[in-house]
Amino acid sequence: MKAHAIGRQSLRGKQLRKSALALLLAPLLLSGCAALGPDFKAPQAALPQQWLANEQSAPGAVELAWWGSFDDPKLAALIQRAVAGNLDLRIVASRLEQSRAIRRSMGAAETPQLNAAGGISRARASQVGLGDPSGRKGESAYTLAQGGFNASWELDFWGRVRRTVEAADAQVEAAQEQRHAALLSLAAETAQHYIRLRSTQSLLAITEQNLSIARRSLELTRIRNREGVATELDVARASAQVAAIEARLPGLRQREAAGVNALGLLLAQPPQALRAELDAETNTGAAAKQGASAYAVPAGPAVAALGLPSELAQRRPDIRRASALLHAATASIGVAKADFYPRITLAGNLGFQATQLSDFGSWSSRQFSFGPAFSLPLFDGGHLRGMLKLSEARQQEAALGYQQTVLRAWHEVDDALAASRAQQERRERLHEAVAQSRIALNNAQQQYVAGTVDFLNVLSVQDALLANEAALAESTASVSLALVDLYKALGGGWQSWAETAGQPATGNTVAAAARP
Repeated sequence: MKAHAIGRQSLRGKQLRKSALALLLAPLLLSGCAALGPDFKAPQAALPQQWLANEQSAPGAVELAWWGSFDDPKLAALIQRAVAGNLDLRIVASRLEQSRAIRRSMGAAETPQLNAAGGISRARASQVGLGDPSGRKGESAYTLAQGGFNASWELDFWGRVRRTVEAADAQVEAAQEQRHAALLSLAAETAQHYIRLRSTQSLLAITEQNLSIARRSLELTRIRNREGVATELDVARASAQVAAIEARLPGLRQREAAGVNALGLLLAQPPQALRAELDAETNTGAAAKQGASAYAVPAGPAVAALGLPSELAQRRPDIRRASALLHAATASIGVAKADFYPRITLAGNLGFQATQLSDFGSWSSRQFSFGPAFSLPLFDGGHLRGMLKLSEARQQEAALGYQQTVLRAWHEVDDALAASRAQQERRERLHEAVAQSRIALNNAQQQYVAGTVDFLNVLSVQDALLANEAALAESTASVSLALVDLYKALGGGWQSWAETAGQPATGNTVAAAARP
């Protein structure tokens, strides 16, 4: 009997060694198995070459931190603060963390899963039912103590798990590019709101200057009326001119308040929180060097470096995201194809079981099992084939989406170049118009004092000057806005910040940012 027991123990030992050997050889077997489905190859973004020869472009690499070219420290500071506090950017960063968490969950399938379980229970079996595991035939209750470990590992012969993880990696990359796109849009939007605000403030200053001129003309006309030179009609016309200019001010002040609020919203600030700093009448940057208005619109370079067309796909987050989505769709085809093949899992457990607590943990209470298991779909009514067709159709959609994104990027660059060129030409013509209008107003005022022309001519020339100065202020802003659009189309800006920018804040930080 002892010899027989020893033989059984030896046989069990050999079985244990074989199972352990199988566990060791499984990774070697898996390494030689190619994953099903097509391997992803990054598409090449073919862009036209003619925009390199555009007269609005300069040689060299694209300026990534493009806001520095506007030579306005306030603009640069606002963009930096927007990146640090913008709530939309934090939401996008939170979604990125969600995609990374999903990737970690998917990646767990690549490694063996090990669990521990145990318990103790008091039970009694039926006397007329199935067998009593305690051997008491259901005549009395018994105690069952058991515990141990169980492990399982899917042998990924067909690459189902690898393709799943590959698709999850691509989704993380797509979420990362979504965050880069949010950074790019945030910087451009902050610059646009700031430029529009400075344009409105500049227009306010111009209107107030013209109002002062109109009031002086009204006072002069009243003096001439008392002297019998001017008529009541001249006085009425001068008064109407003052009132018309004054009527422009409320709308401009409302636009100014809206501009301050727009910037405050981007910076996660309460309404009008930025009023004091944006009202500061201090010249900065290039405007101060040129003696310009305190509210001068920031102006960028006359020409911008466009870089190489091949680099556009490496900079534009939307193109990079479209490529990542195509990668994920391609990997999903491999997952769908692997579902047609057997799913093989290597499982095992090792533990102890006893009906007496004194026996629990002894060698005789041990139990174990090792071995592979598989499942193979035989008939599913076309479900798997339908899922494969769906994966292939989604890949085709992603490929078309990539082509559309690249084509849209080229059109945006071309439109931005055309807009920049047109706005610069318009501004040059308006500069000349303003200069000539000022000369005309000065001559008209002198001739009116001399009595050679009536006051109607003075009013007409002053209206023309005000219109031209307002158009010049708006055109100056349009030139800068077109340049911002061009830099955005070229994909510069998001590279300037580390991965921590815009990361989800804690509850206290969010509450503090939202608190007035």
